[in-house]
Amino acid sequence: MNAPQNDSSWERKLLEKLASEALIEQRRRRRWGIFFKLIGFSYFVLVLAVVIDWGGAAEKFGDGGKHTALVQMNGVIQSKGEASAEHVLSALQAAFEDKGTQGVILSINSPGGSPVQSGMISDEIIRLRSLHPTIPLYVVVEDVCASGGYYVASAADKIFVDKASIVGSIGVLMDGFGFTSSMEKLGVERRLLTAGQNKGFLDPFSPQDAKQKEYALQMLDEIHRQFIDVVRKGRGKRLKETPEIFSGLMWTGAKSIEMGLADGYGTVDSVARDVIKAEDIRDYTVKQSFTEKFAKQFGTEMASGVVNALTRFRLN
Repeated sequence: MNAPQNDSSWERKLLEKLASEALIEQRRRRRWGIFFKLIGFSYFVLVLAVVIDWGGAAEKFGDGGKHTALVQMNGVIQSKGEASAEHVLSALQAAFEDKGTQGVILSINSPGGSPVQSGMISDEIIRLRSLHPTIPLYVVVEDVCASGGYYVASAADKIFVDKASIVGSIGVLMDGFGFTSSMEKLGVERRLLTAGQNKGFLDPFSPQDAKQKEYALQMLDEIHRQFIDVVRKGRGKRLKETPEIFSGLMWTGAKSIEMGLADGYGTVDSVARDVIKAEDIRDYTVKQSFTEKFAKQFGTEMASGVVNALTRFRLN
């Protein structure tokens, strides 16, 4: 009677042992799988860190070799972007501080932008030139150097252009949209409550107020005079003033030389070779960081772009 029970107990223990060992082996495999996945992920992150240009800071060479320092200012001049004052100033400072710098070229391809950002860059150029009088700063215009772009360029020692470059647009604008007629057609009523008579200044959903419009024009005129003063001071006797020169018009590179808005023809390479006499060109431009590029690609700045589209205030 006891033999069958012993046989059954033995089989049960064997099955339990096999199941336990299988479970242990499964856990062991899972642990090793996690380990190798972590190793693979770490390797991927390491390669990514080495390969990707993370940007975000001006490159510093510091080897003392004689060279021409290049800083690029491309696109709209605004607080967030490649042509922001933060990026351009950082690059210019690094370029001037390098002991091997024989001259600095600011390559501009910009239609303009914020008067504040443009003014900050212009003021810093003037400051750096006074601190380093032996290091010249030349502007080389590519396709366009208009409005805020020219505001910056006028602070340079000389401006070089291509004969077909677009130069000028010395003026200021403030643009937006009015939606009052559309709202009436849709039966939408604007309910705006303010504490302060002018708190709803130029609200696009309310009828335009004549006094507020006049005040805005006065501000634009004041900033325009500031722009004109900067150009006159920067260009000096080279500027051949006409009634149209400060009207907001733009001219070709060839015409801009005749008007004294530019000094001659040149490219980055030709200015480095023939003017600065240092053919070795080193780029100090601050590149957008990986996170900035990623955010821009996926449109996280879309909301601020919509707001700026409603009421923008810039040099143009």
